[in-house]
Amino acid sequence: MSDNDEDFESDADKRAHHNALERKRRDHIKDSFHGLRDSIPSLQGEKDCSFPHLKASRAMILNKATDYIQHMKRRNSSHQQDIDDLKRQNSILEQQVRALEKIRGGKQQGGTTGASGSGGSYGGTRTQFDQGSSSESEPETKELTGRKKLRTEAR
Repeated sequence: MSDNDEDFESDADKRAHHNALERKRRDHIKDSFHGLRDSIPSLQGEKDCSFPHLKASRAMILNKATDYIQHMKRRNSSHQQDIDDLKRQNSILEQQVRALEKIRGGKQQGGTTGASGSGGSYGGTRTQFDQGSSSESEPETKELTGRKKLRTEAR
């Protein structure tokens, strides 16, 4: 074999290796697009499509992925608002419990037990969970993002 034959084999080997690497890269990109497509609810049926001309293009997959991500961000933001609202409600209820425990503790130390007044044993605060309602005052309503309400009435 001459040096030219070795160079030729070497060049052919290099080209074959390069082609294999390029094919592997394209297959990886194709698999990644398929994974992305399968992660988007509005495109999940596309892989079973029997009409090749109706398959989702890469541009469509990217556009739908962008739309889906934005939708999920809005949804997560809404859920976070709900969590924050529930934390505020929980804080209010914990304050009410502490106030009631303080009142109950004061009554027990003073020798007085049982209900005081006509509305029950909750002191100056009435919640939506109390029996009946007092017509003595206007109900105070705390609106929380229009979804959840915590109603309290002061006596």
